[in-house]
Amino acid sequence: MINERFFLKQDLDQPPRRHLDYPSITMFQMIEEVKQDFPDAPAYEFYRRRVSYKSFINDIEAAASAFMKLGIGAGCPVTICLPNVPQAMTAFYGVNRIGAIANMIHPLSAVSEIVYYLNVSDSPWVVTLDMFYEKVRMAADQADHPVRIIVCRMQDELPVHLAAAYMLKEGRKHLKFPRTGSKDVLWTSVMAAEKLKGEKAIREKLPVCRFDAKRTAVILYSGGTSGQPKGICLTDLNFNALALQAVEAIREQFEPGMTILSCMPLFHGFGLGINIHTALTHGLCCILMPTFNIKTYSNMLIKRRPNFIAGVPTLFDALLHAPALETADLSMLRGCFCGGDSLTVELKKRVDKFLANRGAKCQIREGYGLTECVTASCLTPRDEYRERSIGLPFPDTYYDIVKPGTDEKCAPREEGEIVLKGPTLMLGYLHNEEETAQAMRRRSDGDLWLYSGDLGYMDEDGYVYFSQRMKRMIVTNGYNVYPSQLENVLDAHPLVDCSCIIGIPDERRGQKVKAYVVLKKHGQESEETKERLMAHMAQHVAGYALPKEIEFRKELPKTLVGKVAYRILEEEELKKIKEAS
Repeated sequence: MINERFFLKQDLDQPPRRHLDYPSITMFQMIEEVKQDFPDAPAYEFYRRRVSYKSFINDIEAAASAFMKLGIGAGCPVTICLPNVPQAMTAFYGVNRIGAIANMIHPLSAVSEIVYYLNVSDSPWVVTLDMFYEKVRMAADQADHPVRIIVCRMQDELPVHLAAAYMLKEGRKHLKFPRTGSKDVLWTSVMAAEKLKGEKAIREKLPVCRFDAKRTAVILYSGGTSGQPKGICLTDLNFNALALQAVEAIREQFEPGMTILSCMPLFHGFGLGINIHTALTHGLCCILMPTFNIKTYSNMLIKRRPNFIAGVPTLFDALLHAPALETADLSMLRGCFCGGDSLTVELKKRVDKFLANRGAKCQIREGYGLTECVTASCLTPRDEYRERSIGLPFPDTYYDIVKPGTDEKCAPREEGEIVLKGPTLMLGYLHNEEETAQAMRRRSDGDLWLYSGDLGYMDEDGYVYFSQRMKRMIVTNGYNVYPSQLENVLDAHPLVDCSCIIGIPDERRGQKVKAYVVLKKHGQESEETKERLMAHMAQHVAGYALPKEIEFRKELPKTLVGKVAYRILEEEELKKIKEAS
């Protein structure tokens, strides 16, 4: 039973177990077991409308039945193009319930990107919101195979008073979708038809859940930093193992009724793996946020008082500047987790001080991972932080540091490529055997290891330290310069809010270093400020690594998941060079 396996009180004074048992069940079955023991506990909340685990499971099975009626079966890729709304949760687990494949994509993707995702996955169905219908339909028309769309509406999941307000302001604009005469269908129509059959009748017609550790259950996509994004094929075991490992490493007592503010998107490994699946498998209530802005997030913290929050560094940096949180009571927070990008030492200090001053019972803890292993696979221990460390590997996850391009182990504190193995490693890249072979290699121990493409080192106690993405390394005058190290130095200056370092092609040096800086409100964009920043960096950085140029910006470009989009800055500089020549 789920309460015996997951809800036993942990002895938090003991270190995490190094080895865990992983049940041979699907992701849906993990959630179903919570429902068996805690049917009335809230599974998620959407604009204060709460849905119990019992109702959630019933909705999932109705969706699964509806999918089958539409001809969707085991092995069929279903593209889920939704923000964090209830239909996304129901569709995701409904797809899993019948052994289909959840192909998760960003709803703000461009038409050409959606065409690519549909083609590479060979997906004949898309589930999306009415506000994205025209764009998705345009992409579907350009796909190399027929594609139908299931159209969801936001107002169908809102409380009555908010649904009415939404209809007046936004919802009525999209009532014409799906288009008359198309083969596309409305989510509420197919769901209503199934619910009329009754829970028992639906359950009797659904197939038996079949667990297969080698079956692709989910496709997530890499950021596409070089060429087209790669589809990452993940299994039920990958997600379930992550859920068990993460909670063991977190060392906080998870109990039904506790809440997590789920703003990280479902199409992102961090959002889906931690904010949703890990939370649900341990009885938490996911407070869904379909969009993020700091005002809304601040209000949610104050009014909904979640016990756990997780996000990328830019989210936590934004919290520090939120006027509504200046005098907020955050004593309800039990856990605060950061991932998706490097957390600078300076930002950690500022966030920890921010939390302590508002009564929070935790400090921010940094995780590290890749979508190729769902998301986090390493976490800073509870109450034991080592500066610049990303912590210790999760149970049953093993890290090694090797000299780049080899399998030769590095000595403690010697920098090399981070490689890892464990039960969360992907099956491989979708239709890309060459890239898979480069990323996953069998070593002398007979096991497959994931070669991260990241530089780091381990200390004598096994703590892991992340240095830099290998591909982002700048080579200037023959010296290696690692942007994140320079960014850490710049961000520590009292005038600097955030920074980004890039390399620019240079005939003499190979590359020259340039810094982009966003100043705090009291900072003045002047030559004098540039001189102060350069003097500060000269105290901490070798002369060859110092920026040759500093450019002030009001803000830095961000990726869709909130990371600083350094590649956009690189492209801007390349364009300038081409225009000048």
